[in-house]
Amino acid sequence: MDVRHPRQAVMSISPDDPEPMYRIGTVSRLTGIATVTLRMWERRYNVVDPGRSSGRNRLYSRDDIARLALIKRLVDAGHSISTVAGLTLVQLHERLEVQEKPRQLAALPVRVLTPVRVAVLGDALPARIARAGSELAGLAIVASQRERARFLADAPAQEPQVLVIEVPALGPETAAGVEELRQACGARHVVIVYGFGRRATVAKLDTAYSTPLRAPVGMAELRIACRAGLGVAALPLPERQPVDLTPSPDGIPQRRYDTDTLERIAASTPTLACECPHHLVDLVAGLSAFEDYSAQCENRSPEDAALHHWLRATTAQARALMEEALTRVAEAEGLLR
Repeated sequence: MDVRHPRQAVMSISPDDPEPMYRIGTVSRLTGIATVTLRMWERRYNVVDPGRSSGRNRLYSRDDIARLALIKRLVDAGHSISTVAGLTLVQLHERLEVQEKPRQLAALPVRVLTPVRVAVLGDALPARIARAGSELAGLAIVASQRERARFLADAPAQEPQVLVIEVPALGPETAAGVEELRQACGARHVVIVYGFGRRATVAKLDTAYSTPLRAPVGMAELRIACRAGLGVAALPLPERQPVDLTPSPDGIPQRRYDTDTLERIAASTPTLACECPHHLVDLVAGLSAFEDYSAQCENRSPEDAALHHWLRATTAQARALMEEALTRVAEAEGLLR
């Protein structure tokens, strides 16, 4: 977000092009996708290929906006961006139609605040999950095995609501094997952590009863997938002390988040229908940018220098408060790890 130069919302690449082209800020408002997320999706997944103005600013077409809006709806519904980024418009519409059909779940939703009972089967995941601790808050690991036979002997008696199954690769028999385990354990949802698989196979496993996650998977992402699979809201936050605005020796509060962390939070899918994490990332990034800008401004006099230092310090305090807000929301949504 550039706070220094106001820009037109719509323009064309050339006078001969009658189709209006939209700048990234306008696209963000139209689609609900944070600008940080848009840039990351383009860089990592090539979701769209926007044009460029003479000043190298991104310019999006109406088709780009329509495509991004569909992808946003699917991601908000729980689909991984990696599974939908390469789909055509027709495929996106088909996926959305399937997503929005009424679903008959195996049982009523569990009560809010009730930990989700999870059983784990895999080679490496059981050990990782055992070390996760508070990163998996809101989950109760009731069974964890590396061998299928032992898992089937142990897990059904624990009445898990969600299974987490780790497989090195997805094959033609994966879906049937996963469904067999789900029914044997009486679980309502399965999270499949896989190493490799064809896009078509991944798409078939992305259903009301199963969620595919490409390895390596973080514990926060796993927690969200397990809870979102049952439609369970986040657990309440513990009481917090007021944010510490004690400045560093130069009068500026220290920053909590680097650019990579902000991008990761912006790219995550909240468990609730809420865009607060994305908007807060934009606010923190914008305040940080202006903080840096005010520190670099030319000073014509000592008074000018004092004014810019005050601007920087004031902006830094606002940034620290918004970082605290982002931390609370991100913890509630399980987006930090």
